[in-house]
Amino acid sequence: MTRYTETTGDTGLLDEQAPFLDGRALAPDEESYYDLPRTSDETATVYEHCVRAIRASLKTGAHGLPLIGAGDWNDGMNRVGSKGAGESVWLAFFLNHVLTRFSDVAGKKGDAAFARECREHAESLALAIEEHAWDGKWYRRAYFDDGSVLGSASNEECRIDSLPQSWAAISKTGSPERRAAALNSACAMLVEEDMKLIRLFTPPFDSGSSQPGYIRGYVPGVRENGGQYTHAAVWLAMAMAEMNDAERAWHLFSLLNPVRHGDTDAAVARYRIEPYVAAGDVYTAAGHEGRGGWSWYTGSAGWMYNLLIEKLLGLRIAADRLYVRPLPHPDWKEYSLHYRYRSTFYHIRVLKVGPNPRNTVRITVNGNVQPEPWIHLADDGWERNAVVEVG
Repeated sequence: MTRYTETTGDTGLLDEQAPFLDGRALAPDEESYYDLPRTSDETATVYEHCVRAIRASLKTGAHGLPLIGAGDWNDGMNRVGSKGAGESVWLAFFLNHVLTRFSDVAGKKGDAAFARECREHAESLALAIEEHAWDGKWYRRAYFDDGSVLGSASNEECRIDSLPQSWAAISKTGSPERRAAALNSACAMLVEEDMKLIRLFTPPFDSGSSQPGYIRGYVPGVRENGGQYTHAAVWLAMAMAEMNDAERAWHLFSLLNPVRHGDTDAAVARYRIEPYVAAGDVYTAAGHEGRGGWSWYTGSAGWMYNLLIEKLLGLRIAADRLYVRPLPHPDWKEYSLHYRYRSTFYHIRVLKVGPNPRNTVRITVNGNVQPEPWIHLADDGWERNAVVEVG
């Protein structure tokens, strides 16, 4: 919702009434069930839906980290916290990010109490992360119900997972020094140059003693079990962009770009799926290294689009404002793009004139210098030529 309101400027949606879905509670021996929920007679504003959803996620465990339950982003880790005590380090970063951003929404709604609750819980998560999530060279992944750790150098399997390393940078949580060290470790241990892929974690689960869940049912090196899961791999590239590391951000994007998996006969024979759409996963399994799994994977495609357009080329919409704060390829001096805002085309030339491309030096539209560091968007059908100087 924060993303929607920031981009569109439409805050009226927050006041719209919407019903809830009603289903039975889980039985004590159930992790999940498949059923058809009914539409509840109770309604609330979309804002209240958001508040309730956030409050439902605020329970923490012994280390002050969010409970993982029967899985977080990685639903294959459904046994890490199935007894109700396991904790997720990744979710701590993610929730910190959500709370920090939603506190602004709550403040603008005049809900000072919930804005304060969001900020205070975000701060407590940040403290818990610093005290209990750091493993020495990277961030841990989770704690099992019994308090044992996952994603640690002490583990025989899943020693390092990309998710907390990426989201440390994306959420800007923790010290800059730890964030940088965590990303260095992720690149060193998870990026496979010869296969042109980025592992989710390593080593995969196989014959070790830990029982994280049904993820062990996958062959080692397939899907989430130590292969590339592109959704998460894109986050690592986004993390590099957040750290203003243009060289590594663009390099990781080149590994993710499906075209790079079809540029030679040998690459096509290895990849074996369409080299023009996003793959959900790429294998690292012995004998199938670099082979694509699911293709036409919209979740991965959406994040990859966000990486390219917003984090690298630098376009960001905020209602009727267009910001251009790029992280251009180190070899680029300039680039051009064409953006359509409803019925109006903006032809934009971006020039790198200094060492800091995140800094907007000057913007001209049809030869007129703009007084603000953004392009004002007008829906009048008249084409406009803009020059954005960054550095």
